[in-house]
Amino acid sequence: MFILKNAWISIKRNKGRNILIGIIILIIACACTITLAIKNTAVDLIDSYKSAYEKEVTIGFNRENMMKGFDPSQEEGRESAREKFDNIASYTISDVESFADSDYIESYYYTYGVGLNGNNIEKAEIESNSDMPNGFGHGKENNMSATDFTLTGYSSQEAMSEFISGAYTMSEITDNAWDIAFNGNYVFINEELASYNNLKLNDKIKLESEDGNVYEFEIIGIFKENEEENQDAMSMFSHSVNTIITNSDAVVNLTNENETLKASIYPTFIIDSYDHVEKLQDEFYEKGLDENFILQTNEELAESGVSSVQNISSFSTTFLVITLIIGGIVLFVINMINIRERKYEIGVLRTIGVSKLKLTMQFVSELVIVSVVALMLGAGIGAISSKGVSNSLLANEINNSQEQAEEINKNFGGMPNRGGARGGMHGKGMPVVEAYNSIDAVVDMKVLLELLGIGLSLVLVSSIASMVSIQRFSPLTILKERS
Repeated sequence: MFILKNAWISIKRNKGRNILIGIIILIIACACTITLAIKNTAVDLIDSYKSAYEKEVTIGFNRENMMKGFDPSQEEGRESAREKFDNIASYTISDVESFADSDYIESYYYTYGVGLNGNNIEKAEIESNSDMPNGFGHGKENNMSATDFTLTGYSSQEAMSEFISGAYTMSEITDNAWDIAFNGNYVFINEELASYNNLKLNDKIKLESEDGNVYEFEIIGIFKENEEENQDAMSMFSHSVNTIITNSDAVVNLTNENETLKASIYPTFIIDSYDHVEKLQDEFYEKGLDENFILQTNEELAESGVSSVQNISSFSTTFLVITLIIGGIVLFVINMINIRERKYEIGVLRTIGVSKLKLTMQFVSELVIVSVVALMLGAGIGAISSKGVSNSLLANEINNSQEQAEEINKNFGGMPNRGGARGGMHGKGMPVVEAYNSIDAVVDMKVLLELLGIGLSLVLVSSIASMVSIQRFSPLTILKERS
């Protein structure tokens, strides 16, 4: 009681100095509250965003392995590379099912393509210099290079990576396209093919297998190819001109009815952790995957999706550390000055028998009382300011994310219904990046406890000056200097 009573009297007696200390702590508390609220909320947003992304693994060409020993200047080298490419062992549906039977894989889905000829439409002829085969990983033993069209089935909108990346964009689409696209014989066709055959929305096209079976589809969307690097300089058409897009269930139904159809499978595996990719790849090789293939992930895409929020989180952490360092130094200096000004008081109290421990506790108590009041005020001001400050910092990032989301929606021809896979297909694919309008930086109990811990730490650090000085001062020396 003696310690607290003396501390309170000293605080009232030295109002100016304690108000100054209180203002400094209030500013530190306000800044810390804002940065802690932003940081914790940003971390929650990052975790939430990343959890929305499936950890995807796809199978791609190991170009580095394929290019070993390749000399493009020599005809022999080109022939050797072509032969090596042609001899890459493909994988089938049964292979994919075998690959998916792994402790590291949670689920999987695939894009399923089949080669068909035109019945009431004509193929847009392409003259290409490419000698590369049309695809790998086919369910039947033939590729689709000999057919007019490639009918490509997707299991969900999330699997339509060409539209998400912006390689394809819908130029025309029916109002109900995304309600029916994954449940029936509906297709999207390239606008060059539509122009070539004078086709429009809701027209019916007929495709034919090599054994004469005819399949009818309704056009519900027309898309165009955007990426210039995908264009062949020697062709008047884009590479996707004869690609017709449908849902994977439609292709599965066709191949189940007609085993002579030529089909290709492109799987996507949902894994439990990116850390297991190397082990999974070794497992795939043991199960028969050709070593000219390699596993690729969407980790970089998932990271890029939260980059703006991570920037704010990193900035808030840096700002917090700088604030604490500067604040701690300022408080330490003020306490040093405070102790020097109160040397006579310390000498008198020591002379009348007050122990060094009690004196130290009194000075610390003074600082604690002032700090608690300032921390409470700072927390209140910080709570009010945190949302506005965070959204001001995020202004550019919010704008960029909105533009990205709008661009993806535009690629799909509007605002598609982004549900999961329909029918019997597996899992979800790549999630579309969604814009966020603001960060609601919340000052919750976690922030208050962190602030309290920071405040007490600053008090202890800045109190070192009083602790050391009180232990070092000699009361008789102090009184002599005073006299």
